[in-house]
Amino acid sequence: MDKLPAQMTVVAISKPGGPEVLVPEQRSVPQPGPDEILVKVMAAGVNRPDVAQRSGAYPPPPGASDLPGLEISGEVVAVGSNAKRHKIGDKVMSLVAGGGYAQYCIAQDAQAMSVPPALSIKEAGALPETLMTVWHNVFERGGLKAGETLLIHGGSSGIGTMAIQLAKAFGAKVFVTVGSQDKIDACLKLGADRAINYKTEDFVTVVKEETNKAGVNLILDMVAGDYVDRNYDAAAVDGRIVQIATLNGPKVSVNIAKVMVKRLTHTGSTLRPRSNADKAAMVAAIEQKVMPLLREGRIKPVMDSAFPLEKAADAHRRMETSAHIGKIVLEA
Repeated sequence: MDKLPAQMTVVAISKPGGPEVLVPEQRSVPQPGPDEILVKVMAAGVNRPDVAQRSGAYPPPPGASDLPGLEISGEVVAVGSNAKRHKIGDKVMSLVAGGGYAQYCIAQDAQAMSVPPALSIKEAGALPETLMTVWHNVFERGGLKAGETLLIHGGSSGIGTMAIQLAKAFGAKVFVTVGSQDKIDACLKLGADRAINYKTEDFVTVVKEETNKAGVNLILDMVAGDYVDRNYDAAAVDGRIVQIATLNGPKVSVNIAKVMVKRLTHTGSTLRPRSNADKAAMVAAIEQKVMPLLREGRIKPVMDSAFPLEKAADAHRRMETSAHIGKIVLEA
């Protein structure tokens, strides 16, 4: 740690509120624990949970940094005594429980992945949280198989654009909902079989038409609210719905008889509170199943925009317009 600076620039949440509460400040550079590595951050992904944390709705789990930022890429500059996967000088990308909006960030050694040559360091910073969310919810929890149909709400988001690519790579048919023609074009370019403009089309009707009235096998939903009951209508018999966010609110009114008649499974998850062991297991599965696709350049994050670390407030404003297609990152 001798050659590292004592202080670093971070972006902290001064109080719950709008983007303007994201304020640069100086803090001590952290030191890694036995199972941790210290990463000099080059890029940090901006995600909806960061916005929720900033507004006061998504507090960090016990022991995590109070700084926002759930995924980073950069160079390993210090390692803990038990860290064996990565060494000083390695370029890595990692999920973190917080602290990504900083020049230096602690990561769990078991959760960090080497950056494949096919990815830029900026793209790598946009990947870990998104990739792990999609892998766990679409494939591990949702059980998507080749030949099945998947409906993704928010198809042009960072999560949505990654889910399209992965689902197509593993042989599924993909439908998405989006809110504009440029987002339709972007999703079709990524391989979506049908993009539905939710402002002018009813996704239940379109899905029924596209599946010969059968419905879809799996729905990845980040909307909730009034979408939940409509998801039940759009789902096939024995269909699965996986909830990963509640942009339209967590309180819902549903006709539970639809679940019974169709034998539906409605599950969901959040990533941040999961144990380190759970996250390490997801990383191991991704390295086996998905990393070959990343190395070949067949899958990569869709990049919307990049902002300097000190302009994190502007990055949040961009996200809150919902005009972005793909990922927003901060560059430290």
